[in-house]
Amino acid sequence: MATIAFSIIGHNNGHQLERCLESVRWADQLVYVDCESSDGSLEIARRFTPHVFSRPNNTNLNVNKTYGFEQATTDWIFYLDPDETVPEALGEEIRRTVAADPAEIAFALPRRNHYFGRWLKHGGQYPDAQLRLFRRGKARFACRHVHEKLEVDGAVGRLREAMNHYPCESPQEAIRKMDFYSTFNAELMAREGVRPGARLALQYLVSKPLSRFLRRYVTKGAFLDGWPGFIVVAVDSIDFWFRYFKLWYLAGPPAEQPPGAPPPERPE
Repeated sequence: MATIAFSIIGHNNGHQLERCLESVRWADQLVYVDCESSDGSLEIARRFTPHVFSRPNNTNLNVNKTYGFEQATTDWIFYLDPDETVPEALGEEIRRTVAADPAEIAFALPRRNHYFGRWLKHGGQYPDAQLRLFRRGKARFACRHVHEKLEVDGAVGRLREAMNHYPCESPQEAIRKMDFYSTFNAELMAREGVRPGARLALQYLVSKPLSRFLRRYVTKGAFLDGWPGFIVVAVDSIDFWFRYFKLWYLAGPPAEQPPGAPPPERPE
């Protein structure tokens, strides 16, 4: 019989971790990697599994996700975030799928995103396909970006049942997460040599946020999800503003020029 592990990393997710782990208690192995939590997450995890590890809180989450995969000893691995759960119907489908010894080496599945207590069905929030289930040793994160997708070594199948995702319980939490991810992306841009300038400002302060808002709120129908749909799309759109301003701050002031020299131009 094929075995399966759920691998989870977390940082101060104690308020969500118990719900997450309870939903996959049936697994053959639970691996939890704690990233310097101070809210009792370690104690919660140890009630469910002996496979609990502590690691530095690396801003590139994929580093610790990969570490979690390396601790699993099962035939299959499912990566799960602390703010996600596996409903009973999905758990049954996963067990049936791996028991059948499929030709596929990985599986994607739909995800239901719940914001402020409501499942958002529009604006690109559903089905929100996620590649999460894979044969051990046959998939990996490239560890370049916080939201890097799994790279797999073969065919990918699809599951019908959906997982649940509870990313934000309040608008304040949505803004806090946007702040975190905009900082990460600004630092990544700076490391890659991107510099602020007029063209980039036009893209990040006008065209990108406007096109994202119109595409998700109007074209993809986020307005049908009421005020939660509006808040999610609005916060997601102004993320571009914060990326640009943080990149501008990281770039620092231009170097001083000798007297009489023409003012320098910032590179585009």
